[in-house]
Amino acid sequence: MKRLFKHTYLTFRFFIIAIAFVVLFILAYLYPGLLEIASLLFFVAVGLVLIDLILLFKQKGISASRILPEKLSNGDDNPIEITLQNNYNFKTDLLLIDEMPFQYQKRDFEIKTQLNKHDKKKITYTLRPLERGEYYFGNLNVYVNSPIGLVTRRFQFAKDAMVPNYPSFLQLRKYMLLAFSNKLFEYGLKKIRRIGHTMEFEQIKDYVTGDDIRNINWKATAKRNQLMVNQFQDERSQPIYSVIDKGRAMKMPFEGLSLLDYAINATLVISNVALKKQDKAGMFTFSRKVENKVVAERRPSQMNKILETLYNVNTDFSESDFSRLYIDIKRSLTQRGLLLLYTNFETLDALHRQLPYLQAIAKNHLLVVIFFENTELHKLTNLEAHNTFDIFQKTIAEKFMYEKKLIVNELQKHGIQSILTAPEHLTINTINKYLEIKARGLI
Repeated sequence: MKRLFKHTYLTFRFFIIAIAFVVLFILAYLYPGLLEIASLLFFVAVGLVLIDLILLFKQKGISASRILPEKLSNGDDNPIEITLQNNYNFKTDLLLIDEMPFQYQKRDFEIKTQLNKHDKKKITYTLRPLERGEYYFGNLNVYVNSPIGLVTRRFQFAKDAMVPNYPSFLQLRKYMLLAFSNKLFEYGLKKIRRIGHTMEFEQIKDYVTGDDIRNINWKATAKRNQLMVNQFQDERSQPIYSVIDKGRAMKMPFEGLSLLDYAINATLVISNVALKKQDKAGMFTFSRKVENKVVAERRPSQMNKILETLYNVNTDFSESDFSRLYIDIKRSLTQRGLLLLYTNFETLDALHRQLPYLQAIAKNHLLVVIFFENTELHKLTNLEAHNTFDIFQKTIAEKFMYEKKLIVNELQKHGIQSILTAPEHLTINTINKYLEIKARGLI
């Protein structure tokens, strides 16, 4: 009996009929001839409620399960699958309420569907997580109505499931093959023209039309009595470090995802691309001090190590100390390598405060400073101005956008490469820059 009351709910149709009976009995008080009809209809309604309860509780009812991925991909649409099985001998109306993790703060999520007798159905919906960490799912509640529709029975399944939310491994799979085959231009990026010569010798081969005559090996030519040329390949085993600023400048959100998480997702992808290109991949973060350090290596387990480290990156978004960063790089990174520094500068003054440290780092390493466009400013400058206040807002927005371009010029003037990118294009632009640097033989 306790189970009956705990899982039984009255429907909207039940209350409509109840109100109709109240009105009917009031009318029967005024017109006594209606009392007999009202009493008969009342007992019929009570009988229908009892029949509805018997139909819903006599049989096994509904079977359901929630199929969760092993881990969620941060910032991506992750599919959640629900399977339903109708064990009743009649068609049912179902209302699904999945208790989602508290990070979503979503209390009105529901799915309505129907199942024919002994029918089975799969329902899929997507979740887009925006914070790394553990996501706890509650009960999967299924509310069932019979064709009578006066009473609802509740079923509960899949209690207390936890799924970790990792940096975007779906994005990693998306760009891995594209980067490895240099097909990123299909996504709207320019093709990269190879410039100069790399330094890693591969073999001596016969000269064919089209080979660079500057690579002719005259000693081998004299021995074989035919033209021979040296063949080179891309330099490999170069250390590639992703350096992530986790200070307050990286707290700004775009489309719900912070700049820090955009940088973390890009770091995962570029590390995998570097390993596929036979380079060593590593990373570390900094704010008040350098943390989460993974030494650049080419071990098979390197990607798992980087993934777990990125998953556990935590910060209070304090002020970043670039002098501490320079000292740590000076002490620990003795071999010249490529440093991809993810940070953000909103003004030229902010850059000038850190520029001496960036110049010092760039003396011993190839430094690429990656910072972000404010896409909200783009939207503001494209709006039509209707009054003086709108003109004032557009002018300020254009000033900040122009200052970002000045930052790029200032870095270039001091021999530091940079990427100014919208957050959503960060991964593509970073991969393209890495491929360009490799093609030009800069490391």
